[in-house]
Parts: sequence; structure tokens; C-alpha cells
Amino acid sequence: MGQEKIHRIKVGATNPGTRGDPCTVTNEAAYGLPRIGRPLQLMLLGGFTLLRSDEEIELPMSAQRLVALLALHERPLSRAKLSGVLWPECSTERSLADLRTALWRANRCDAQVITAAGMRLCLHADVQVDVRMLRAFGRAVEHAGKNMSAALAGMSWMDLSLDLLPDWYDDWLVDDREGVRQLRLHALERVTGELSLSGRHAEAIQAALAAVRLEPLRETAHAALIKAHLAEGNRSEALRQFYRCRDVLAAELAVEPSESVRQLISSPPVCSGSRLAG
Repeated sequence: MGQEKIHRIKVGATNPGTRGDPCTVTNEAAYGLPRIGRPLQLMLLGGFTLLRSDEEIELPMSAQRLVALLALHERPLSRAKLSGVLWPECSTERSLADLRTALWRANRCDAQVITAAGMRLCLHADVQVDVRMLRAFGRAVEHAGKNMSAALAGMSWMDLSLDLLPDWYDDWLVDDREGVRQLRLHALERVTGELSLSGRHAEAIQAALAAVRLEPLRETAHAALIKAHLAEGNRSEALRQFYRCRDVLAAELAVEPSESVRQLISSPPVCSGSRLAG
């Protein structure tokens, strides 16, 4: 979202005969105009946000959880699987009823968010998901010569510094959250190198700092930050970061930095703008 102005229009659209929360629809629906087909953007990093252009679609919490679960699984899921994961404490009959209500609410807000694939449900193909872009990056990361900024489809280092749905505490998020965390670390390190090579040193350093904050014991994150300082020509900053890395590893793990990290500060100074190995 950034600095974009977000427009919200709330319409009391609740499932007849049930107690539901109002949802947000776009200007066209509010004034009876034809729906305009525009792609939806779903952001799960930093919190749940569903956008169409500059309009935010606010879904009830039950619909948000259903949409998020489908977004994290790129293959369609059965109704039984979805209901069991989202409402594990309920009976099968009750959980399936809750699923039907959540599905109705998700698609009621003037947007085809969820679609059926036979007897299964999946996110609509037109919905763009930040986490899926990140996973696509993970699949492309080993390709020689691949531009990671392009692979991340415009995601910035600031986006990558955000946790997956940080205010949610559902058990089904634990594995996905760790997987996304690892992808974010790799992406931040690769983006740091590309920013340095393009001369955007301040951004490169911020990206590397985000990786270090995300995992203070990760040597490759410290190495990325050291390289970023060297690329800018600040050897003293690189040495200071090496000592920080050495101290935290000694305090937490009782180990020394690896040889590859030590070589970064033992090699001759690197001139600003020169390309770094690795």
C-alpha cells in the first residue's frame, strides 16, 4: 500500500438468517454501477490486506482466515480439509456450515476471491499474492544470471522485512511462517547484492540490516551487510559489523565466524562501485 490513498466503502451485506459482519465493496457496487474487472492484490506480509487498485476490500475475520489459508496453498483444497483446519474444535457438520458462511462472505464483497475447482476450493486465478511471488523467487533463485528484483515482481526490501500475518496465532500458520521467513532471508540477501551493484548503497545496507534483524545468528546475513559496506567504500563500517557478528556468535553459540566471513575483512579494501564476489 505504501503512501497510496485507500478508499473504503462499507455496505451492510450479511448472510440472510445469520449474524455476520459488514464487508467493504467498491464504488461501482455501492452505486449500482457495473463491476469493473480489475486484478486483486492480496498482501499477507505485515498483515492481511486485500486491494483492488486503490480500494481496500475489508473482509470479516472468518473470510480472511479462509482466503489466507487458500493463498498459502497453491493447489485446491477440499472443503473437509479447510473446515477441519480452520475450525478443529467444532463438529464436522458445524465446521462445514462455518465454511459455507465464510465462503459466502468472502465472495459477497463484489469480488470473486475464491472459486470452486470441482469439489475443492482455491483462490481465484486473478488474485495476486505477495507470498506466492516470494515462493516463485525461491524456485528461481538458483538460475544463473536471474535478476532477483524482477523475480520479486516489485516487492521492496521493506516488504520483505515484514512477518507473515504477525497478529495471527493459528496453529496452521506455524510451518508456513517459518518457510516464508527463510525465503525472506534469502531474498533480502540477494536483493542487497543487486542494490549494491546498481550503486544504491543506502538501500542495500537497509536490506541487509533487515536480514540481520530477522535472524541475528545468520552468518550470511552479516556477510551481506559487510559486503554492502565494502561496496560503498566504508571499510571501518565493515569491520565494525564483523566484530558485532563475532560477538553475537560467541555469546549465543560459543563459535567463531566462518572462514568465508573472516576473509571478507582480511582481503584488500574494495573500492566503491566495484563488483563483489558472491
